[in-house]
Amino acid sequence: MSPTLPARPTPRSRKGPPVRLGLVAVLTALALTACSTADDEDDDAAPEPSGPATSQGPGPASPVPGSPSPPGSPPAPSPSSSSSAPGGQAGPRWQPQPGLAWQWQLDGRSDPSVDVPVYDIDGFENSKADVDRLHRDGRKVICYVNVGAWEDFRPDKDAFPTSLFGKPNGWKGERWLDIRRTDQLRPLMERRFDMCRDKGFDAVEPDLVEGYGNDTGFPLTAEHQLAYNRMIAELAHARGLSVGLKNDLPQIPQLEGAFDFAVNEECAQFGECAALSPFIKAGKAVFHVEYKGTPSNFCPEARKLNLSSMLKNPELDTWRKAC
Repeated sequence: MSPTLPARPTPRSRKGPPVRLGLVAVLTALALTACSTADDEDDDAAPEPSGPATSQGPGPASPVPGSPSPPGSPPAPSPSSSSSAPGGQAGPRWQPQPGLAWQWQLDGRSDPSVDVPVYDIDGFENSKADVDRLHRDGRKVICYVNVGAWEDFRPDKDAFPTSLFGKPNGWKGERWLDIRRTDQLRPLMERRFDMCRDKGFDAVEPDLVEGYGNDTGFPLTAEHQLAYNRMIAELAHARGLSVGLKNDLPQIPQLEGAFDFAVNEECAQFGECAALSPFIKAGKAVFHVEYKGTPSNFCPEARKLNLSSMLKNPELDTWRKAC
């Protein structure tokens, strides 16, 4: 049974959310850190965008045989950056463009029946065959991986030293990680991203990358989070994978250049969607969900900002209602 939701949730899976501070509160925390260190369904929603993703193919680190681009796909612009894939091959990363329709499903194995060009699914609970199936249907596939909390239900749970464990994050079986310990966390995350690459994913969605704004049990600062998030982006790029910045709105100005797209929850509910504009202006997709209300409440602003928006159940099952 799910615990009682906090007043400011960040739902992200069938397990539910940890606490997330509001934007104003986190900005205040950032200011204090600087001082101390300065020297939901609705029928009137418009039809969702359709058609194939306008992008380069899967990165060279994990080519997927038999996955041609759908007929009629427009040529993609040059990606903002390139990476060296394992084996010394260099090539472009997938760069999702603003406005792409997507599906976000984290409740087990993916259901490939939703006709959208982008899928975001759990990296552990889906096999290479699942990813290959989506690629054969012309989809790009994002690998969900938790990088900010230990989970007692993952197959690599015993690889994490207990000295890294902080406070529970509000959900059964999860505890915050001490992101200052990059010497220990880096090899653990490298292996997780190796898994995403080896299964053929095109990108990574690293979750819980704003621990500094939560009561983790560690004295985390904005600078600790910036360093950790940049490391996470580096690990993804080194494997030919695109990487998305999950929430962490206050640090978008510092981190947009290191990430290839954004994933956001409930920016409309809390009046924060404009903070994601740097990604859109840079030609990078913002994959956005709301969990409350109806699409008519948030779709007008989402369309104006060119967000890839939809209403989802907090469990992140197959159901969706897109703008």
